[in-house]
Amino acid sequence: MSKLDDVHIGLEGLKVYQVARSFRNSMYSLVDRLPDKEKYALASQARRAAISVTNNIAEGYGRFTWQDTTQFFYIARGSVAELIDDLSICLDQKYFPVDVLNALKEQAVVVVQLINGYIRYLQQSKHTQGGRSRRSLPADQSAENRVPSPESQIPNIESQ
Repeated sequence: MSKLDDVHIGLEGLKVYQVARSFRNSMYSLVDRLPDKEKYALASQARRAAISVTNNIAEGYGRFTWQDTTQFFYIARGSVAELIDDLSICLDQKYFPVDVLNALKEQAVVVVQLINGYIRYLQQSKHTQGGRSRRSLPADQSAENRVPSPESQIPNIESQ
């Protein structure tokens, strides 16, 4: 397996990325049903924000230091907040039923919780790795000496 495969599989294995990707797809489905008058305004903006969530998670994951990674996760979190506001606009304009919009807002909250959990993991691991990201560990380092995966540090949202 190549190093590129390691990054690709590692990213797609992150729960925060998986949930954010699902949320992005849900937002795309909603945006596709917006009225035509919103095609170049709200629809376009919501699509860009939805893309920004997963793009920034991916870019952050690909960075070397915990500081760089964390910064991109902060940007992703801001994009989720922007999408929550877009959902509020849809509610105010009565474009969709309240229950549909509330379900998407709940998805957004889960994404934010996972992003926050990953940021906590990065901040905690900075002390154990001297500022390097977990992907910067030498390739020959044995599995038992590697930093635990971020998912092991994130509480199970469904049980709360």
